[in-house]
Amino acid sequence: MTAKLISVNLAVITEAEWAGDASGRSGIDKRPAAGRVTVRADEVVGDFIAERAHHGGPDQAVYAYATEDAQWWEAELGRPVPPGRFGENLSTLGVDVTGAVIGEQWAIGSALLQVTKPRTPCRTFAGFWGEPDLIKRFTVRAAPGAYLRVLRAGTVGAGDPVEVVHRPTHGVTIGEVFRALSLEPALLPRLLDAEDLPESTRAKVHRRLRTPTG
Repeated sequence: MTAKLISVNLAVITEAEWAGDASGRSGIDKRPAAGRVTVRADEVVGDFIAERAHHGGPDQAVYAYATEDAQWWEAELGRPVPPGRFGENLSTLGVDVTGAVIGEQWAIGSALLQVTKPRTPCRTFAGFWGEPDLIKRFTVRAAPGAYLRVLRAGTVGAGDPVEVVHRPTHGVTIGEVFRALSLEPALLPRLLDAEDLPESTRAKVHRRLRTPTG
């Protein structure tokens, strides 16, 4: 199967009590965009991010989630999970997102993206779905999707191939980082092998290991 984008998704602003932003607004509800969408250093143009303190920025400019994982949730929850339902900008098919290596580079359309870190579920996530225990279930499933930084700005669109053009040899994956930080602390030392791990995540690992950051 050729790895490709199923859709590029942009936020429909939602106002709700569960929204984490102080204004009560959230951009977690994302839906497929028509045509091509521009990605650049710290954003997907046309998207909406409410909590800039926890979302967005260069290390979290784009969020990708695998259609195969969404299909697993469809069976688990017994309801449709359309593209964008996990708040992802990119819905992929044929991409091993959980197995993507930190620092791995994806050429999509005219853009070049780099895998940085897994997504951490929050109460906004659970509130949007109306599933109070979703954070726990999402954590146990350990297929969190991947945040990406933009190495080269460009446009992306549904149907674009996703080509892995570089993969670091350290082998630390999105799944390993997620499990280390949430389920298996014994994996924490391994994460320090990933030179492209965001500094904020690296600092968190050092704090948990009680080791110097320098």
